[in-house]
Formats: sequence, C-alpha cells, structure tokens
Amino acid sequence: MSEQERRPESDGRDFADAAWSVPSYLLSGILVWGGLGWLLAKWSGVHAFIPIGVILGAVLAVYLVYLKYGR
Repeated sequence: MSEQERRPESDGRDFADAAWSVPSYLLSGILVWGGLGWLLAKWSGVHAFIPIGVILGAVLAVYLVYLKYGR
C-alpha cells in the first residue's frame, strides 16, 4: 500500500506496533545476551559474564531501536 493510499485508521496501528516493538527489543536483547552470559559463566566459572551479557544486550537493543525508529 503506498503512502497516498493509507487510511487514517492505520496511523494508530503504526504507533501501537512501535509501542510493542520497543519493549520487545529491549526484553529480548537482555534475555538473549544475558542467557549467553549465563552459559559462559556456567562453562567458565567466571560470574562476571552475566552482568556483561545483560548490559551488552540492553545497549545493543537500544541501538536497534534507534536504527529502526530514531532516524
């Protein structure tokens, strides 16, 4: 559907999609990278990988949100 053919009611749907996408990116980034950090911590015995993975996941998720919605 082109921009000219858009109906006014679809504009609210775009906002709702963004409202669900942003927390989903943040949560999935934290869970995936935190999970990888947890696996590395279990494997190596160094428990510092867990917070590193969580922080890295949050930073990468914020960067992805910026790339998708911030520009």
